[in-house]
Amino acid sequence: MIAPKTFRYRFEDGVATLTLDRPDTLNSLTFEVYRELTDVLLAMRHEQAIRSVVITGEGRGFCSGGSVHEIIGPLLSMPAHELLAFTRMTGELIGNLRMLAKPVVAAINGVAAGAGAVIALASDLRVMAESAKIAFLFVRVGLAGADMGAAWLLPQVVGLGRANEILMLGEPVTAARALEIGLCNRVAADPNAARSEAQALARRLAAGPSFALGMTKTMLSQEHNMSLHQALEAEAQAQQICMQTHDFREAHSAFTEKREPRFVGR
Repeated sequence: MIAPKTFRYRFEDGVATLTLDRPDTLNSLTFEVYRELTDVLLAMRHEQAIRSVVITGEGRGFCSGGSVHEIIGPLLSMPAHELLAFTRMTGELIGNLRMLAKPVVAAINGVAAGAGAVIALASDLRVMAESAKIAFLFVRVGLAGADMGAAWLLPQVVGLGRANEILMLGEPVTAARALEIGLCNRVAADPNAARSEAQALARRLAAGPSFALGMTKTMLSQEHNMSLHQALEAEAQAQQICMQTHDFREAHSAFTEKREPRFVGR
């Protein structure tokens, strides 16, 4: 049973909602939140009832990144091997998010900065409140803009030229600009509307053929490093697997019987 202690968890209608819950610090991350979020994302792989996921934040922020007092300060006195263990763990979080074969929707209700920006980036769909901003601030604190997979993920979403600008300048990207360059999928009027829109998208995805959606996510992640010939063969094999599922047969039955399909995710 998934029952995290450092953030809120809700499951309803096939949708798991993770709400970062440190609103007084714009939902900054601590070592404990990092670890538990990483572990929960791994555990969700094996929960068949979970068919889609929403990640959001309580209050005015989505996630402001690592806590200045509870992470940044302690990092200054850590030896190299402990620093590497930490940075590998932050990467593990993003790896677990990308390898979760379920659609993930980020409801960006407020600022998403640093690690929060990468969590939003690593989600499959992003809904931003009109007032929200995404900021990859790493270079502004003397760190590489290439953190937690940002330099791999961001060029795929917005292209290399824009990724260079965003990661090297570290300037916040407004919701309107994010929509324009493809960094978000929808813009909502306010934080509550962003959360509602994200939940609606997640419910729509949860009602779909979740095995096929998971396969789609897997192929999108893997084909980036393939040649066209390799991608064609990988998709042929992926589609052959999907053609043997209950959901594929159900879609055909629903069409012939002139009704809505009832997908079960297998």
